[in-house]
Amino acid sequence: MNNYKPALIIVDFQEDFCPPNGALAVAEGRSIAPIINDLLRLPFVQKIATKDFHPPDHVSFASNHPEPDNKPFTSFVTIPNPNNTDETQISRLWPVHCVQGTPGAELIPELDISRVHMVIEKGQDARVEMYSAFEAPFRNPVVKEASSGLAQSLRDAGVTDVFVVGLAMDYCVRSTAIDAVAEGFKTYVIIEATKAVDPSEEGWGKTVKELESAGVNFVGLAGEELAKVRLAEDV
Repeated sequence: MNNYKPALIIVDFQEDFCPPNGALAVAEGRSIAPIINDLLRLPFVQKIATKDFHPPDHVSFASNHPEPDNKPFTSFVTIPNPNNTDETQISRLWPVHCVQGTPGAELIPELDISRVHMVIEKGQDARVEMYSAFEAPFRNPVVKEASSGLAQSLRDAGVTDVFVVGLAMDYCVRSTAIDAVAEGFKTYVIIEATKAVDPSEEGWGKTVKELESAGVNFVGLAGEELAKVRLAEDV
């Protein structure tokens, strides 16, 4: 298995995405901590945690778009590519969350950070939404100022396969997994190690179908994919 080098990406396991006090708390989001900590004990060649890390004037905050009566969750805004205004994205507006230097931006204390090799802070460019741990959603051209450098970090480590966990399955986990496939990595989402904002068929179910169509594999803790990780050479 010398050519097999799996990585674990823990997406946005932060206070603002977890009950009981998170501004954008995902139901039962904190409950997956023991599962993720067990995964961190496996011989992944890279174990990376990501953080939403927004400036106060971030474009995704409804409070930064007061007119015309925009509200978190229900209002949307059209965001242009800063480098090509012909390319736009319609994005949902959110409550203020994961602001740099605030408690809500911190990784939850239940996460065994001692086993994490690297923390990547994303969403620092106030001009663009960035669900993915890799890039902002624009491609014509890519907004290099917003790029996290994650793809290069994985390549530098020789990573072949990426396992994605964390929050939330139907937003940042989704976008991270799609971009991992686009970057050329065999990509998996571990079912038991993620939670969705919308756990219904319209949320979770629709996202599963979308990701599978994009080439993402959904796997379980007892599946052969993680059994292969357990047999990988310790790094």
